Amino acid sequence: MEPDSQNTPIRSLTETIFVLFLRIVALACLWFGLQYWALLVGFSHDGLGRFDLLATPWRVAATGLAVVFPVAALGLWLAGSWGPVMWLLAAGGQMLMFTVWPEVFGRNPLAVTMHSAVFVLYLLFRLALWIEGRHKQERITVDLP
Repeated sequence: MEPDSQNTPIRSLTETIFVLFLRIVALACLWFGLQYWALLVGFSHDGLGRFDLLATPWRVAATGLAVVFPVAALGLWLAGSWGPVMWLLAAGGQMLMFTVWPEVFGRNPLAVTMHSAVFVLYLLFRLALWIEGRHKQERITVDLP
């Protein structure tokens, strides 16, 4: 049986690139999540980062980020509205770790720079999509007397 209508909306180039961007960030989030899980179970750092050997601040941060990063990856991959929110929580937490408490967690300027760049790119994409949506509305509007 065929559907009644073949009018499926075609994504614009901006929307397509935005979804690709979200999926690339999702892969990075999955990688971060896997790194934290590897740390917690003792697979990395020659087992010195196991949960039972970590200091309390690292236990709290690593456990939280090991959960939030994969959830953010799923939300970003599906292009759900909650994906960027979860990414913001995870990236914000990691940025706080490395900027506010460097004496506890150390410094990681690369992670802070990359999260900042992704945030700026996300804002630029949202702005471009908003402008594109306004142009579409202007084309559709009909002034009737």
